[in-house]
Parts: sequence; C-alpha cells; structure tokens
Amino acid sequence: MRYDTVIFDLDGTLLDTLDDLTDGVNHALADFGYPLATRGQIRSRLGYGSAHLIAESVPGGRDNPDYQAVFDDYLDFYRAHSSVKTAPYPGTLELLGRLAGLGVRCAIVSNKPDSAAQILSERWFSGLVAATVGEREAEGIRRKPAPDSLLEVMRRLGASAPRTVYVGDSEVDIETAANAGVDCISCTWGFRTREQLIASGAKVLVSDMAGLEESLK
Repeated sequence: MRYDTVIFDLDGTLLDTLDDLTDGVNHALADFGYPLATRGQIRSRLGYGSAHLIAESVPGGRDNPDYQAVFDDYLDFYRAHSSVKTAPYPGTLELLGRLAGLGVRCAIVSNKPDSAAQILSERWFSGLVAATVGEREAEGIRRKPAPDSLLEVMRRLGASAPRTVYVGDSEVDIETAANAGVDCISCTWGFRTREQLIASGAKVLVSDMAGLEESLK
C-alpha cells in the first residue's frame, strides 16, 4: 500500500448524515419560529462546523440574539438523534475492515462537535479506527481547514506525512490536507459535486469505495 495511515473526514465521506443534520437544524429553527431549511440548503452549508451551519441557517447569523440558544437547541437534539437516518456509505465498513487486515491505520478527523463525532464513531466504527477527533476549538484546537486536528491524530499514531492521506468530500478537506502537508483524495458521493471539488483543486477524485481502495494502493 502507498499509505500506512488513512485519515477520513466523517460527514459526507464515511457516513451519510445529511438527513439527521437537516432534521436537527430544522428542529431548532422550528422551536424559535424561524423558517425551515431545505435539504439542499443544509448540504451547501456543511463542512465548516456546527457554528457555521447554524449561523448560515438562522436569519441574521451570529448577530441574531437567538443564535446561541438555537445552536444549543440544535446540538442537544442532534446528539440524541444523530443515528436515526444516518448510515455508512456502501462499502465503507468492508473497506475499513480490509485496511485493518492489511495493517493500515485508520482514523477520523471531523469538524462535527467532538461529542457527536465520538458517538457516531463508536456506533459505526468501533474497532476499525484507531482515533477520532471532532471540533474542539474551546480547547484551542482550531477547526479545519486549520491542520491542528489532523496533525494531532498523526502524532498520536506516529504517522509520517509522506505515508499519510486525508480522505474527504469538500474544499475544506482539500485545504486541510494541504495545510498539513499530506495527500488528499476527494470523494464525489458526499456533500460537494465533482465540479465543485475540481474547482477547489482536487487532484485525485473517486466515485465509490472500490475506487478509493484502488487509489490507496
């Protein structure tokens, strides 16, 4: 294998979380009487973390006096309902199992709040990933596209940049990999189109897990 460490984004890469995220945002918006968001709107707002997602969904963004309350409402609801409609993309568990069998270390780095990332990782990927890190800006760890979380996981695993690849579905992931000095593979089944990924500088694109596996060799 070309890489001995494969680090994945979570939403839109390993897990299709769009419906649960949409339901969570709309639950919070409804509680405060704000207009609901469409699935397509939520899709376009993903990738930069939950604070950005809610800021883009609440009228007036962070200047809205209800912003923090809506955010807290969303996060409480989403933590309790993050696996209602969420599931791995086809072939995900099989690929992770094969990589583990080959001695390839796998991990997750996400802009999802760390608590939610840990819940989903344990639910779906227990024993298949060596580490999971979500958004922890309150601890001084900058969210993607800053390389902090990716570099932290690499340190934990003793991974070298030339033998590490980051797999994601957005421009945020492309930039994160570049900032960390590692290769990037962009998947087209997630929350950005192939055209958007190419426009963002994607160099290696894959359309399914079989294609991803080939790109790792």
